[in-house]
Amino acid sequence: MTQPSSLDLGVIGNAAVAALIDRDARLIWMCTPRMDGDPIFCRLLKGEGDEAAGGAWSITIDDCVSSQQAYLRNTAILETTLTDKDGNTLRIRDFAPRFKRAGRIFRPVAVTRIIEPISGTPRVTVAVDPLHDYGARVPETTRGSSHVRFLLGSQVLRLTTDAPVDFILRRTPFVVDRPYAFVLGPDETLTTAPAAAAQHSLEKTREYWVEWVRYLSLPVDWQDVVIRSAITLKLCSNEESGAIMAALTTSIPEYGESGRTWDYRFCWLRDAFFTVKALNALGATKTMEDYLAYVVNVVAGSSDGYLQPLFGIGLERHVDERVLGSLAGYRNLGPVRSGNAAYTQVQNDGYGSVILATAQCFFDERLPDMGGAALFRRLEPLGEQAVRRWDQPDAGIWEFRTRNGVHTHSSLMCWAACDRLAKIAGKLGLAERAAYWRGHAETIRKGLLDRAWNEKLGHFTSTFGGADLDASLLLFPEIGIVQADDPRFVATLEAIEKHLRFGNHLYRYRAPDDFGEPETAFTACTFWLIDALARAGRDHDARDIFADVLERRNHLGLLSEGLHVDTGELWGNFPQTYSMVGLINAAMRLSRRWEEVL
Repeated sequence: MTQPSSLDLGVIGNAAVAALIDRDARLIWMCTPRMDGDPIFCRLLKGEGDEAAGGAWSITIDDCVSSQQAYLRNTAILETTLTDKDGNTLRIRDFAPRFKRAGRIFRPVAVTRIIEPISGTPRVTVAVDPLHDYGARVPETTRGSSHVRFLLGSQVLRLTTDAPVDFILRRTPFVVDRPYAFVLGPDETLTTAPAAAAQHSLEKTREYWVEWVRYLSLPVDWQDVVIRSAITLKLCSNEESGAIMAALTTSIPEYGESGRTWDYRFCWLRDAFFTVKALNALGATKTMEDYLAYVVNVVAGSSDGYLQPLFGIGLERHVDERVLGSLAGYRNLGPVRSGNAAYTQVQNDGYGSVILATAQCFFDERLPDMGGAALFRRLEPLGEQAVRRWDQPDAGIWEFRTRNGVHTHSSLMCWAACDRLAKIAGKLGLAERAAYWRGHAETIRKGLLDRAWNEKLGHFTSTFGGADLDASLLLFPEIGIVQADDPRFVATLEAIEKHLRFGNHLYRYRAPDDFGEPETAFTACTFWLIDALARAGRDHDARDIFADVLERRNHLGLLSEGLHVDTGELWGNFPQTYSMVGLINAAMRLSRRWEEVL
């Protein structure tokens, strides 16, 4: 019952590994040994009409007529139920182990799949077909009595199971009359039987996620939306390094044959700020603590405070972009890319993004280790860069590849860097440094508000002295440079609605860029609109838009980068942290207060 390629996918993971599973219970995307590594399961990007070419881990039943899929409540455990034409039903539970063990979080680079009959005697075929070198090579395999070893270039993975190994290697259908377990991970021998190990791991992983969710500070309304979004954001983090990935995939096009196929498996400083901010609002501060360690390492590697816009999840500064001919691309819409040349760009918003993301640690008494003078001194070189760069050309938030300008959003974030440094210095009792940074913040604020304002058009513009609009102007009140009722912002909001809003969705900009005119709405921007409308007192409008966006999520409540405004179809890399952050922020902003309910 294989469906055409779509983003109706579920994500499982444990902050060390992640995998995407489609409605038919095929595991079609998983990178190892890191989440930005070689996609050993790459069917998502193999293109249409190439079903026999490997790159997936499928579990299929004969004559399947229906598939139902849902997460176990408040967990990252995905359950798929398949039913055949005779009513025989199979349940598949997929997860990556994550739980507390021996005083630490156990999170191996491994996934577990458990199959069991629910009714009748379903007949199943299990086919495990990893590839390596981005789909170009078939691995060598060796087998044991209860396992298969896959030699995937420089890494070896072991599939351990209590199902007949020969049936798996030969794709022989067999009747499922009891539960079977499959554990794919490091080349290590399980210390207990596969079924016992898998069941124990399932129970402990469920307990972990239920407990994690239990301590979230949730709004009254849309709690299920917020919980699913928060778990998904956690799955897009790399706990070992503290990095937060923009998305788990590469090369899902922004739309059709646009050529906009980018690798998002890296840590963008601006994306990470929004993720940390959203999780902090929910009380999930551990991700901020981990990201703070990542940022400190990034800053320590830059003697003068210069920041490139993105880094590898292991702090790599060079993530060279290359086109891969071995994969046809999502729906044959290539090219498929590994790496992202945007790391070479000058983007001046990163200084503010880093300081905004770390500022809370100086004020939040819940944290076991709060920020102090030593961290403040590490951040000050970033502020000096912001002072030098706030009125200088860059590629901007949208990473234009062939043109530069003095972008208003970049200037805004440079102001934020100085403004927050002044507040941090004040908290630390450093009066002289507070005055120093406050002075720079006021200089930038005055210059930005003067030079980004177009008197003839009557609104702020995306570049100093320009005439175009872009959605990042909606962030003015959130970042704090003006209030939402400032007449200049109100006028800008109205102009953005007039020129960038289509129905209930927002384009990031409409002016042609390096690849022509954008064809999809950028979902994060739609959430910025919701926030701006709510701040401006237009709650009814904001709620209408939010209701529409909720309907555009996939069947598991997940969002990609954007959607086509005519068809409502999801496009772009998946799941997109920017978009999942938006769901949390909108729900928190629009929800009723607890006092109104209880």
